[in-house]
Order: sequence, then C-alpha cells, then structure tokens
Amino acid sequence: MAEKKKCCGSAPLPETGEVSPVSARRKHRSEKEYKDLMNRLKRIEGQVRGVQKMLESEAYCPDILIQVSAVNSALNSFSKTLLASHMKSCVVEDIRAGRDDVIDELLDTLQKVMK
Repeated sequence: MAEKKKCCGSAPLPETGEVSPVSARRKHRSEKEYKDLMNRLKRIEGQVRGVQKMLESEAYCPDILIQVSAVNSALNSFSKTLLASHMKSCVVEDIRAGRDDVIDELLDTLQKVMK
C-alpha cells in the first residue's frame, strides 16, 4: 500500500510516478471525505447526462435551462465543500508550519474560482 501523506505535500502520482501538470502538491483525504466528494461528482455527472438526454429528446429550452442551473448549483456546492476542507487542513497546516505564502496561493485560487 502506498504511503499516505497527511496534507498537501509534494509527491509523484502513485499510479505513474509522474507529477501532475497542474501541481506537484498532493492532499491525502480521509476515506469518508473522498467518498463524499466522489459521490457528489457522480451525481453531478448524472445530472449532466440528464441534460444531454433532454437536448437529444428536444426538450423545451426553459426545462433544460432549469436543469443546467441545478448542475451549476451542485458544482458550486462541491467547490464550497472542497474549499472549506482545504482551508481547514492545508491552509491551517501551512500557516502553522510558517509557510505564510499559502495565503497568497489561497487568494490567487479564490480570484480564479470566483470569476
């Protein structure tokens, strides 16, 4: 079994040994957090497929738009949950370790997310 990192450390991807093109940092999540986030994403994926089927079946535009709004809301909720987790774990941990640059990283992330 691969070594579990506590939070936001820099490590290669366990499957390939390669570093992600997005960030070399990693976040170990508890099994419960991981399952909760994955379940949310799978529900969202199902909602998107539902929108696709509505379009294929020539559903009325406002009906599709309402479902798209529900998908957007679900994605926003997912983002809020993930952000809260990040702030409570990685950000706090980095600040306690004297890595105050995490605040700039958080602000930069918020600027990108809140477009």
